Amino acid sequence: MKTTALILAAFPAAISLVCTAAPATFDQAKVELRERVYFDRNLQGDTYCGCTWRWVGRTGGRIDPRSCGYEVRALPERAARIEYEHITPAWSFGHQRQCWQNGGRKNCVATDPVFRAMEADAHNLTVVVGEVNADRSHYNYAQLSKTPYQYGACATRVDFNQRAAEPRDEAKGLVARVQLYMHDWYGLRMSRQQQQLFTAWDRMYPPSDWELERDRRIAKVMGHSNPYVTGERTWTVGQQPSGDGLATPGVATHPFQGKNSRSILQHSQMTGATAGSVIGNRNSRVYHLPTGCPSYDLVREHNRVSFQTAAQAEQAGFRLAGNCR
Repeated sequence: MKTTALILAAFPAAISLVCTAAPATFDQAKVELRERVYFDRNLQGDTYCGCTWRWVGRTGGRIDPRSCGYEVRALPERAARIEYEHITPAWSFGHQRQCWQNGGRKNCVATDPVFRAMEADAHNLTVVVGEVNADRSHYNYAQLSKTPYQYGACATRVDFNQRAAEPRDEAKGLVARVQLYMHDWYGLRMSRQQQQLFTAWDRMYPPSDWELERDRRIAKVMGHSNPYVTGERTWTVGQQPSGDGLATPGVATHPFQGKNSRSILQHSQMTGATAGSVIGNRNSRVYHLPTGCPSYDLVREHNRVSFQTAAQAEQAGFRLAGNCR
């Protein structure tokens, strides 16, 4: 209880996580965003280009290119629809997970609850024109003053040679604060150059009324606000990310499917979070809890590695042993 209290104190707006079940999957997150966040934003315009759209189906939408002067670059089908963009790309946070090295995104979705939590984090998702989402791919953001605009009057641009993208000015503050949040909350590595860019954009483009409202709506979905939007946190270049989201109910509310269908928090609670109470096997990359795992005492000494919590083991790329009850 003391550990949880300290974490919640460090991330004040996370308190409501205890009673809020955040989306468990990317698909669930899109439904929540459609119904609870962007339901009335289709006539205000998407994040990258300001294009309005007409809702279609449960989460889809058809772009009105005349509303924003949009011109198709090369992908007419994707230019005609909205898509849900990961501001911090799945490729970027996935490459920092062992699951990606063992089988890419599909493997991460199947085996890594932390990856699923990041992929489904509504703070990191925004509605954009599909073609721009495709072109941006997993490129870093950058200032691209010498790169021509490719989408008509849309002021977001992509430099394929530099493998970089620059959002329009109206989106720079939002994407900066989301990037800072994602790297801090999930303990991700970020280059010094990217830190400098995002702290500059954070200062230059303070939260708009819509960004503040967006954060309030997403907080009701996720159970916590983005503290870089609310002003509870600021980023200093060179600081180490806290990784608070790896040890709070925020990740625990992302249950994962399959026979090992317990959450990170549930695992940690079962272990009592005592030092060395979780045993991992270096060879098989699975971990065992002191209760409910019959092979807990059978891991050979030369293969044994100890963790304080199940969350710590999963952050290191281990998964719960299949024979754990």
